[in-house]
Amino acid sequence: MNSFKLNAEYASTLGAYWMIYGITGSFASVFMLAKGYNNMHIGMTLAAANLLALGLQPFVADHMDRAKGIRIIDASVWMTLLMMLTCVGYFVFTGGSFMLAAAIVAVLAVHALLQPLLNSLAFRLGESGTDVNYGIGRAGGSLGFSAIVAVLGTLVEKKGEMSVAVCTEAACALLIALLFLTKYSFKKMKRANDIEIAEHAGGKAAETDADDDERIDLKAFIRRNKHFFIMNLGISGLLFSNAILSNYMPQIAGGIGGTTEQVGRILSLMALLEMPTMIFIATIRKHFRSRTLIKIASVGFTGKIVVCWLAGSVGVLFAAQVFQLVAFALLMPAMVYYVNEIMSPGEAVKGQSLFTMMFTFSTIIASFAGGWILDASGAKVLTFVAALVTAAGAAVVFLSIDKVEDHRRLPQD
Repeated sequence: MNSFKLNAEYASTLGAYWMIYGITGSFASVFMLAKGYNNMHIGMTLAAANLLALGLQPFVADHMDRAKGIRIIDASVWMTLLMMLTCVGYFVFTGGSFMLAAAIVAVLAVHALLQPLLNSLAFRLGESGTDVNYGIGRAGGSLGFSAIVAVLGTLVEKKGEMSVAVCTEAACALLIALLFLTKYSFKKMKRANDIEIAEHAGGKAAETDADDDERIDLKAFIRRNKHFFIMNLGISGLLFSNAILSNYMPQIAGGIGGTTEQVGRILSLMALLEMPTMIFIATIRKHFRSRTLIKIASVGFTGKIVVCWLAGSVGVLFAAQVFQLVAFALLMPAMVYYVNEIMSPGEAVKGQSLFTMMFTFSTIIASFAGGWILDASGAKVLTFVAALVTAAGAAVVFLSIDKVEDHRRLPQD
């Protein structure tokens, strides 16, 4: 029962987190276009947000690698409060102004910084003695994303772009409430587990070696994990197309006659199709190694963007989302588990952060390139370029992943 409760709370927490992304990220183009910005302005704003997050992620990762589960929750609460405060700018600042763009940058940057913390939290919650299934948790994230974008597309059409700001504040408040609930359950279960361990140990508290591993900075981490870094460069190529489709779906769908409401439904379907894979990831992993799943995801990403490039109608864009079952839905949990499998505890958050940094890096490039290509050549050229970059990323992943070092094994292994 305790295991179910903590898993449900973690899944709900990720649901609220990805709701915020659905609102602030996937509908950023809709909001900013309505506020008087052009595609180039949108691209620069999204890129600036991710560039800021990229610069801060090494610091956050290094600090959180030294933290136990409870401190990761506390840090997540403070960061979400910061998002809520910054989002006030959505209501206050004039459309088309530098200050409104700066507020959007700050909200998106803080949101990106939260991702590796919440990914690692799945494993840190294990300090309570209860296993947390990341796959089910991430499926909760997809459900939250799917629910909000399905509603938001209609809401924006009927009530206007300020629905984005109102929904952002509501989703942030929900995330904070769920983080506090998870913290309460974690502390309660950990106390009970510590008492049980102490009783079995004859009254002596069990010692933990969670913090005994060598702590290294990000530069040393990359030197020690060169092939892992190269593989992540390939991952960034895969995520380039994901960023293009997430950030510029309104323009891509609009180019073939799609509406804002249909964009919401496309994004909602995309997220719903992630859920079966993520829910059953534990079963899938019994039959396939994590690195094999990452290879399959590489093919899935490539197939999806190629179909989107060839799409001549909104119906084909809907059909392309089927690839999500073996693309993003596989990559996210497979990478999180893969990092946890090959990294020592002292490197775990850095490994997750490097993956998140590739996500951020690809979004920066996609934001800049996407805005420029849309204004210069249109959506069809944009999806063609994304297909080329994704195929190149898949090739790098295939060539490098089998060479990645496993630091969980003894040197002689």
